[in-house]
Amino acid sequence: MKNMKKLLAVLLCLAMVLSLAACGSSTSGSAEAAASGEAAGSAEAAPAENAGAAIKLGGIGPTTGAAAIYGTATMNGAQIAVDEINALGGIQFELNWQDDEHDPEKSVNAYNNLKDWGMQMLVGCTTTGPCVAVSAESNADRIFQLTPSASSVDVIGGQTDGIARKDNVFQMCFTDPNQGTASAQYIKDQNLGTKIAIIYNNGDAYSTGIYNKFISEAETLGLEVVSTTTFTDDSANDFSVQLGDAKNAGADLLFLPIYYQPASLILAQAKDMDYAPKFFGVDGMDGILTLEGFDTSLAEGVMLLTPFSPDASDEKTQNFVKTYQEKYGDVPNQFAADAYDCVYAIYNAVQANGVTADMSAADICEKMIATFTGDFTFDGITGTGVTWSDSGEVSKAPKGMVIQNGVYVGM
Repeated sequence: MKNMKKLLAVLLCLAMVLSLAACGSSTSGSAEAAASGEAAGSAEAAPAENAGAAIKLGGIGPTTGAAAIYGTATMNGAQIAVDEINALGGIQFELNWQDDEHDPEKSVNAYNNLKDWGMQMLVGCTTTGPCVAVSAESNADRIFQLTPSASSVDVIGGQTDGIARKDNVFQMCFTDPNQGTASAQYIKDQNLGTKIAIIYNNGDAYSTGIYNKFISEAETLGLEVVSTTTFTDDSANDFSVQLGDAKNAGADLLFLPIYYQPASLILAQAKDMDYAPKFFGVDGMDGILTLEGFDTSLAEGVMLLTPFSPDASDEKTQNFVKTYQEKYGDVPNQFAADAYDCVYAIYNAVQANGVTADMSAADICEKMIATFTGDFTFDGITGTGVTWSDSGEVSKAPKGMVIQNGVYVGM
């Protein structure tokens, strides 16, 4: 009997040890999961009581390839906003960013990966071609989408024959037509040039969309366009013919509705041929100062319309710029700022309409549409009193910037 009691005591002690070990294992697993979440940068500041209750935001943009400067900027800007919001407690976000290499097919694949992950809203896509493809998918799936930088009207639909309005898609950036109109108006109002030359990419929806509206508005305003030449992605390495045509026509202002990579070559080649007109660009020019290997002195005096200046003196902008520089070692461009504003606009809308993490993407979509098309206004670093029309277009004021001593200065 004594032996039996001893055996029972040993078995009882062993059971207690095993129970404690199991509890210790569970605690360790939670710590590992938390560490994993912190490494992903999605909920590092989330209060413990909100763990597992984050609203899932998907993001898509090129973080590799020729357009990586845009996608990396939007990813970084969005992540800073998510981290700041999560640190406040209450509403929590988890951001999952996918690289699409500026390729529509890969962008749709990225979108499907995010859908499988459980995405409830989409911040993106970053570039126009991929966003046109993905917005068709998100519209069919009823997932709310706010793009920081895809500016074609085909992204939101409803303005081009054969493309219906995608009522779930909204833009934080100006549409291409708006940029064309605003650029022509600004050049006219500021009397920046008497004879204007244009070089645009006729194989790119972004560039062509801006050009078409600019040339129409220029005619209305009485601006004299003396040279119009084009290029494609395959020929974007030699602009001697285009620059020669502009120079021979006596153009004193060169309008460049293009991205910063070909613009950097145009600036260099214009200097080589001793041609020095004024240069005026649009938001795709933003990023030229951080282009690897580019001589920033070539951009001295270049003008552009953009909704964001990292040199602005307001507290919101300066805090964002400081955080961006500390985290990523670089000065944020307009794409980073627009993505930052996208997340905060979503956050403000969620506060207003009561969206919660346990809702379906489709239910969230309907609430967000009602908010964005209602009396909702937003104050961000790319604009104050920002509103959206029923068409998905944003309404905010562009700012004229000129590059001086390697930084943007308000005109």
